[in-house]
Amino acid sequence: MGQEESVYLLLDSGGAPLARGKREGLAASPSWQIRVLDGKEDEVLRHTNLQLMAMSDSGPSYEGKIVRSRNDMIQLEVTKIRSDRSDKRQNLRVISRFKSFVYPVSGRWKGRWEIEGNDISCGGVAFFCQRPLEIQEQVEVVVPVTSQPLVVRGEILRQRPTEREGVTLYAAKFVNLCNDEEMLLREAVFNLQLWGRK
Repeated sequence: MGQEESVYLLLDSGGAPLARGKREGLAASPSWQIRVLDGKEDEVLRHTNLQLMAMSDSGPSYEGKIVRSRNDMIQLEVTKIRSDRSDKRQNLRVISRFKSFVYPVSGRWKGRWEIEGNDISCGGVAFFCQRPLEIQEQVEVVVPVTSQPLVVRGEILRQRPTEREGVTLYAAKFVNLCNDEEMLLREAVFNLQLWGRK
């Protein structure tokens, strides 16, 4: 059996992010050795049950119970494997204010429109825009909160008027993401959650 090292976001049983952790040891073992990163082992050890979501791929997430710990290492008995992570994506929505742009894909307009980010998750973004966008319209969104700015496709799901005159809040889901884009988005959302950056 080979060694496996994977970085996960460690969440509490309610889905709130606590820290990043690196899995070390045998891949097939039901008892996982996790090295808690970023000096957050005290926060992790306040909990008995954890959820783990991989940062580097779109594989399953896991649930487990801490059975022992020493320094920054915890031993986790994995009790459940979850392949559906859509609920976790919702939990990982974070407030994130940023200035950016959208470009038309399916709309009849041309050029670029300015937007102001409101929040972002691994699966979508909400933003303010002074221009009218249609439900189900597809746009390219420049996402500046990742380690390198991304241009990704989004589909408008909802719109809501705001108290700001002529400004609408739009919610869009990301579509047709490649693995690298998904990984960069997930990493950015995790970091925003863990470090509380706006």
